Amino acid sequence: MSQPTIALSLNDLRKSFGRTEIIRGANLQVPAGERVAIIGPNGAGKSTLFNLISGRFAPTSGQIWLGEHRIEGKQPYEINRLGLSRSFQITNIFPKLSVFENLRCAVLWSLGYKYSFLKFLADLDDANDLAEQYMERIRLDKKRDVLAMNLTYAEQRALEIGITIAGGAEVILLDEPTAGMSKSETLRFIQLIRQVTEGKTLLTVEHDMGVVFGLADKIAVVVYGEVIAFDTPDAVRSNAKVQEAYLGSAQAH
Repeated sequence: MSQPTIALSLNDLRKSFGRTEIIRGANLQVPAGERVAIIGPNGAGKSTLFNLISGRFAPTSGQIWLGEHRIEGKQPYEINRLGLSRSFQITNIFPKLSVFENLRCAVLWSLGYKYSFLKFLADLDDANDLAEQYMERIRLDKKRDVLAMNLTYAEQRALEIGITIAGGAEVILLDEPTAGMSKSETLRFIQLIRQVTEGKTLLTVEHDMGVVFGLADKIAVVVYGEVIAFDTPDAVRSNAKVQEAYLGSAQAH
């Protein structure tokens, strides 16, 4: 069997703030097309890891590879151009544009047109067609002309996923995608994420274990700034090291 293509690779990654080392030699290889949830006790370094991958922080040492590109120390917009996008921590939505216009912006961006040309491109068939397709995939076609600011919270999150995909991202980071949603919204949203990210590489930081087991092909467990386990949900659930890290808390069961 041939080796799977690695979409994202962390090699002996370290990050210190002052004298405190938060990430202590993290290693992780994420195959292309896999959905990975990053879990761990509070203060384990999950958010810092996301900030390193997305370019908000530069590591103290170690390497981050996005496909064949080394990205550690690059600016977030440079990493974004190479095909990695981060959703939800900072909203990507233009609140005073409609659902359709938001998606078309993302499509135009991915096709290489810049926002400044938007007014002249209303008749661009390819962009319009693609925007319509993404709108159907995120099930907001009935809200086509509604301003983003007038959508429900769950709909805004769905639009963000649409914008991320429409922008051409191959590797997608999701910060707690279902935070603030009701149980029924959460279930629907997990299904939506699974469908629209088909074939993409997905990393999510999530506290809700129901979401983790519903969404992830693999789980990476971060404890004290190291990845102590990276395996299928069932294998992680029965991993003694993981259970010990959670001190037998309900989260690991």
